[in-house]
Amino acid sequence: MTALFRYQTALLISSQRWLPPFILYAVFLAVGVQSGQPILDSLGYAAAALLPVAAWLVRICVTNEPAAARSCVSAAVGPGRAHMAPLLVALTAAATLGALATVVVTLISDPTTADHQTTVPRLPAAASGLLAALVCALLGTAVGALTTWPLLRSTGRAVPAMLLTALLSVVVTGSPAQAAVSGLVTGSRSGTVPLPLLPLTGAALFTAVATALACALSSRRSP
Repeated sequence: MTALFRYQTALLISSQRWLPPFILYAVFLAVGVQSGQPILDSLGYAAAALLPVAAWLVRICVTNEPAAARSCVSAAVGPGRAHMAPLLVALTAAATLGALATVVVTLISDPTTADHQTTVPRLPAAASGLLAALVCALLGTAVGALTTWPLLRSTGRAVPAMLLTALLSVVVTGSPAQAAVSGLVTGSRSGTVPLPLLPLTGAALFTAVATALACALSSRRSP
């Protein structure tokens, strides 16, 4: 799996298809996060914006490899492992991007509550924001896995489904991403730094199921 991971990482980097989602995320942060804003609110925004980017990265990684090359890799290591590698690369890229954004947002934000009256400890806030970003990266990976090949073949169906599902994952009550982000927003009002371990567990389990389903179906459907 290590060799497959390196191979897929090299494909992603050399293709430069990662640039649009990275630039889009940077634009989101530039528009929505300003220096001196409450730290927990800014971390929540940064985490929420990461989810559709993670889903987009999954689509890029899964469709990055030529069909002939993918067939050769699948024949050598099995279709399930061949499909899991790009999913892991996309998750790693999204989590890394989220971690970098968390550091930047933590440094430029005001460590206070939403009313700027109560001090919020910077390091615990950064840890909470990092966990929330990981939740969104995981759930975005699951969204991407469920809205691209092998589950959905047509681009005309897959892209709208990906965008709609990503949006719902952020706003619908009960979603791990919604719980993690809303916990940060609520904490910004009360001055309490949340620890989104339950949303993280839910996101990890859901992503594991989505990944397993996509990898299982990859052996039955041709690219």
